[in-house]
Amino acid sequence: MAVLEDGKRLLADILSSQVDLHKKYGGVVPELACRRHIETVDPLVRQALETSGRTFQQLDAIAVTIGPGLIGALLVGVSLAKALSYALKIPLVPVHHLEGHIASAFIEHTDIMFPSVALVVSGGHTNLYYLSKAGEYRLLGKTIDDAAGEVLDKGARMLGYGYPGGPIIDQLAQKGDPQRVLFPRPYRSSLNYDFSFSGLKTSLLQTLSRMKLDNDPGMHADIAAGYQAAVVDSLVEKTFSAVEKEKVNSVMLVGGVAANSVLRRKIKEGAERIGIPAYIPSHRYCTDNGAMIAMAGMIRYDKGMIASLDLNPEPNLELLLTA
Repeated sequence: MAVLEDGKRLLADILSSQVDLHKKYGGVVPELACRRHIETVDPLVRQALETSGRTFQQLDAIAVTIGPGLIGALLVGVSLAKALSYALKIPLVPVHHLEGHIASAFIEHTDIMFPSVALVVSGGHTNLYYLSKAGEYRLLGKTIDDAAGEVLDKGARMLGYGYPGGPIIDQLAQKGDPQRVLFPRPYRSSLNYDFSFSGLKTSLLQTLSRMKLDNDPGMHADIAAGYQAAVVDSLVEKTFSAVEKEKVNSVMLVGGVAANSVLRRKIKEGAERIGIPAYIPSHRYCTDNGAMIAMAGMIRYDKGMIASLDLNPEPNLELLLTA
């Protein structure tokens, strides 16, 4: 939950995590997520206003995620946003979840050089977009099967670790040798910008079935390092292929997997080699957060993209492409 002033200054940025709630189940449980949203959304709104020093009556507009995502959780947010919009007589601004992730790059970088290529990578999405300017998107490529974050999570599970698996793989890999256990770099065609990661899971499963790990933490680390390297190399290769062919002035890395230490480093190094800036949010703004939705809402508000009170969430919503 966040309160944004003039599209630039965050007056409040309150985050409530559900990781501990879902950890024992090995992943997100939709019904539990919805219930937790119901329990926390009102206290978070009030805490955000108190932190910002503002009142309900001082709000000019309210932005809310309408999709994609879990329908129960989306309904909670949209219902509250509609109620506030009606009661306060202020505009209701609908925001696409991926648009929020892209806008997370604007929170700490107000001077982004356009056009830009944005890699949006998370547990549910792996997409490449061309941005002619803020709020103007063209889809360049996406995963044809599994998202990169999902593959990292499932890789950790195959190795016997818990949820969320992406950070665990990252930590393990820092102690391992990525050259000791090699994995394929799938879908390397230069004819498109699409990704494919499902084959990596199969490759890991086959690797584990023919190796006797004997709880060897060193081997776990080497496998994690090699597996992560395959995911990261695929992401970086496609991203900079798009950067080169689209002749852009910058590159963005956003989404939950943008917190991965190797991916962050390689995107920065790749950008430095060709002399363009890389915009990567701090770790706090990589995961889902209210600040990114507020920022995306401000961009939409300035474009006059206001919703009516019959707005409904769309769990499979596509990002409107305008560039």
